[in-house]
Amino acid sequence: MSAVVHTPREVRRARYAVAAVFAVHGAVTGSFATRVPWIQDHAGVSAGQLGLALAFPALGASLAMPLAGGISHRFGARNALRGLLALWTLALILPSLAPNLLTLCLALFVYGATAGMSDVAMNALGVEVENRLDRSIMSGLHGMWSVGAVVGSAAGTLAAHLGSDARLHHALAAAVLTVVGFVACAWVVDLQPTEDEEPPPRFALPPRSALLIGAIGFCAVFAEGASLDWSAVYLRDQLETSAGLAAACTTGFTLTMAVARIAGDRVVDHYGAVRTVRASGVVALLGGLLIVFAGHPAVAMAGFALMGLGIAVVVPLCFAAAGRSGSNPSLAIAGVATITYTSGLIAPSAIGMLAQATSLVVSFVLVTLLTCGIAGFAGVLRAGDRVKVTRPDAAVPERRP
Repeated sequence: MSAVVHTPREVRRARYAVAAVFAVHGAVTGSFATRVPWIQDHAGVSAGQLGLALAFPALGASLAMPLAGGISHRFGARNALRGLLALWTLALILPSLAPNLLTLCLALFVYGATAGMSDVAMNALGVEVENRLDRSIMSGLHGMWSVGAVVGSAAGTLAAHLGSDARLHHALAAAVLTVVGFVACAWVVDLQPTEDEEPPPRFALPPRSALLIGAIGFCAVFAEGASLDWSAVYLRDQLETSAGLAAACTTGFTLTMAVARIAGDRVVDHYGAVRTVRASGVVALLGGLLIVFAGHPAVAMAGFALMGLGIAVVVPLCFAAAGRSGSNPSLAIAGVATITYTSGLIAPSAIGMLAQATSLVVSFVLVTLLTCGIAGFAGVLRAGDRVKVTRPDAAVPERRP
């Protein structure tokens, strides 16, 4: 792919643009997550049926994600991202319209498909900007995703507190986010395929070097997906809180993730990837224990906040380690992305099915056990530690192979 953007100023502007895209993507997720209890009641489904429905985003994403590369190759990265992001923001409307289990499953299939394709497109452009700046920005970009999730979930908290209809709430949110995303995409890096460039393969197995890195990412994203989609339900059903307070728990979770990710690049530069992830795993484990043994809503809310703080920087560091491992970094990154993204999409359904068979408390015992893997296997991220090189005269390169 060849790029139109070359000057340092344009690359910096592209960084802010792709950060805004990450924020829009996160806002859709936050808007959806806080209204899951309303959607469950509107569709008239049980916890187990909701868990089944929440498996359909994973199915939609797994089928659609391989198409993102071909779409970018055909239309160019900027146009592809603009179109895919618009599909994702508009897909927010669909789940709240579903009156039963079948239509909810279909809506969530489309929701997951558009989520996966737009996620691949924006991360690819984020990596391109990072390469041109020659310094880490991915944690900050994921932090902007969390900022968007905070804004979306805060609006959802207010809507839930006011008892508003999620159909109206999501229609308004989708309209605003579609416009913001369309404007932001005008300034991202524009990559165009060269005349002799072959289309990317639709499917490739991840290299062995990506499997252990992906396993750590799997644990972190499973905890993230479970907390994001089930924290409000957990407080409402297990601790009998109001809808507004339950939604506020989701907001607190996303807020701690946002703060940790925005500060993440500096922390990793100082302590290194391995020590950062080990400490993060311990924090997430403590949060899980508070959730499982909570007898009061405040304790559970603190647990979810610590969970968000603990898992926040793990996935960006997994991408960094994958990019420095093996002989084919791009394939390793793609493999880790597939493993982690799939984890986030299957986690909500797995939590629901286990809750149906046992209880939500038992489901979060599983989440807590998985956080042990984050701290225990952090050593495999050693490849993600940057070599510190001082280059005061370094300029933004036109192209990095």
